[in-house]
Amino acid sequence: MTIDEFKNEVMIHQDKLFRFALGIVKDKAVAQDVVQEVFIKIWETMDSYSHVTNWGAWSMRLVKNKSIDKLRSKHNRVSDIDMHYDLKDKTISPYKVTEGNDTMSWLEQLMENLPETQRMVMRLRDIEEFKYQEIADALEISLDQVKVNLFRARKKMKQLVLKNSEYEQK
Repeated sequence: MTIDEFKNEVMIHQDKLFRFALGIVKDKAVAQDVVQEVFIKIWETMDSYSHVTNWGAWSMRLVKNKSIDKLRSKHNRVSDIDMHYDLKDKTISPYKVTEGNDTMSWLEQLMENLPETQRMVMRLRDIEEFKYQEIADALEISLDQVKVNLFRARKKMKQLVLKNSEYEQK
């Protein structure tokens, strides 16, 4: 694999990989380290990856494993994250931006109540917009497990949102 192929096949997924790692490790610096370490590993051992056809799913799997390893090895405390996302309309008022950030932060907190697999599947499908098969490949689970976990995660999130909105109305 040449440098150009590496850039076009692997590095184009950098932002998604970072957001996914951040969702697991909850620390920007650690998430950046995870992605960088995965890129280095792929570059140094690229000859052994000749069987890879979907670099997005493959690198997502490596990021997932490396992120979990980081959490296990450091036993570090998790801190709150600032959710960053791209705004398509640059004319949105600062009030709307703040409101959107608050909503995303609130949804992130609700997602923490989900089991790990459901949380990762939901993040990959609904936030990162991965296809079902890509999620199955990245998380090393069957396509049916992806669908079941996504259904259960969405159902639980709906219950949590309704429960919290009812609480705030009282």
